[in-house]
Amino acid sequence: MATDTLVPAQELARRIAKTPFPGESEDYRIAREALLAEEIAFRRHMTRLTEQRRALPPGPVIEKDYRFRDANGEELRLIDLFGDHDTLVAYFWMYGPQRERPCPMCTNWLGAVNGNAADIKQRVALKIFGRSPVERQLAFAAERGWRDLDFVQTVGDDYADDLGLLPAEGGEYPALTVFRRDGDQVRLFWASEMTGEAADPGQDPRDAPDIAALWSILDLTPGGRGTDWYPKLSY
Repeated sequence: MATDTLVPAQELARRIAKTPFPGESEDYRIAREALLAEEIAFRRHMTRLTEQRRALPPGPVIEKDYRFRDANGEELRLIDLFGDHDTLVAYFWMYGPQRERPCPMCTNWLGAVNGNAADIKQRVALKIFGRSPVERQLAFAAERGWRDLDFVQTVGDDYADDLGLLPAEGGEYPALTVFRRDGDQVRLFWASEMTGEAADPGQDPRDAPDIAALWSILDLTPGGRGTDWYPKLSY
C-alpha cells in the first residue's frame, strides 16, 4: 500500500466523522473523531501487515511424513489435504481422546468458521485437525450443526509434538497453521506464534487482528471482553 498518497488519518476523520444520531456533546464529538482517526490508522497498519505476511519468502519444506485419517477412514499425507488448492489452512483443535468434551473456545471459533467455510474453501483448503478419532469429531460436529467443516484425525502425535502442542504437564494447545504447496512439496507459509509467552499482562494469548469473531464483536462494546467470563459449550 502506497502511503505517500494517503490523506492523513486525522484529516480524513475530520472530513467524515458524523454521529448517526443527534444530540451528541462536544466532548463526545471530539473523542469520537480522535477515535476514528486511530481506527483509520489501525486499518492502514493492518493492511500493511497483511501485505508483509503475503510477501514472506518461501518457508521451510515440511520433511516429515505426517499422516491423517479422513471421514472415509483413508490415510492421507499432508499434501493430499490440499485437494485442488495450493494453500491449506489447518486448525488443530483441543479435542484429544482424553477430553470428555472439546475446548469451549475452540468450539466457539469453529462455530463461526463453519458459517464461512463454504466461502473460504472456494479460495483455499480448510481442514480441522484433531487427535480424537475422526468419527468422534464428526459426532460433535453433527451435534453442533456444523456442515461445512472438514475434520481429520492426526495419526500419531508427531504433528502435535513437533508444533509443541502437547505440554509435559498434560492437555493440549490449539494451533492455526497455513501451508503452501510447492510442486510436489509442502512448505510452511505462516503459523500463529502469539502463544502465552507473547501475551501482554492481563490478556489471554491472541493474534492481531484477533481471529475470533466473538472477541472482535465484544471489543466494540462498552464492557469489552470482560475479566470474569468465558464461552461455554452450553448455557
